[in-house]
Amino acid sequence: MTVNRNRCRPISGPVFHHTTFATLKLDEMVEFYKKVAGLEPVFHGKGGAWLTNDAANHRIALLALPDLIPPENKGHTSGLHHTAFEYDDFEAWVDHYERLAIEGIEPFMGLDHGMTMSMYYQDPEGNGVEIQVDNFADWRSSKEYMRTSQDFSDNPIGEYFDPVKVVAARADGLSHAEVHRRAMAGTYRPEAIPEVHLPELW
Repeated sequence: MTVNRNRCRPISGPVFHHTTFATLKLDEMVEFYKKVAGLEPVFHGKGGAWLTNDAANHRIALLALPDLIPPENKGHTSGLHHTAFEYDDFEAWVDHYERLAIEGIEPFMGLDHGMTMSMYYQDPEGNGVEIQVDNFADWRSSKEYMRTSQDFSDNPIGEYFDPVKVVAARADGLSHAEVHRRAMAGTYRPEAIPEVHLPELW
């Protein structure tokens, strides 16, 4: 039978639903995602946990599979780099950083990508977790920025920032727009530029 491949393509793509991680540290992972991404377990058993922070049945699945082995040089191998979560507004995003910092949970990297300001954490397995805020407060505009901006084309990684300096700027009364402008100008650059590679935890 001859198949018309054009007709086989879906009319619309599916919506992203969840990410699944195999883990040797199930309980630690559940607690981490509770604190960092507000994910509560819908089910948490001996062999796995399924967590969500919205109406979906789960957004992160954690499987404690038998016979797992620790990864080697995880931060420098191909595969998933990070999973991202987004705040709707700048104030909540900065508050979240401060709340985690009090508990000793610090990002290993801060980047202003142009369309988002993002802080990158690591879960207990060494997977990256991005907590971001959209600089345009509108996906349509931030998508257009990525599509058409020469600045983004020239430097899609963006500018590094020190979260402590961003917190200080917010405390001084600077707006999200002004903090973003200064971050992109390098005003909040950290003393030591971190690696984009995930830090090796294993």
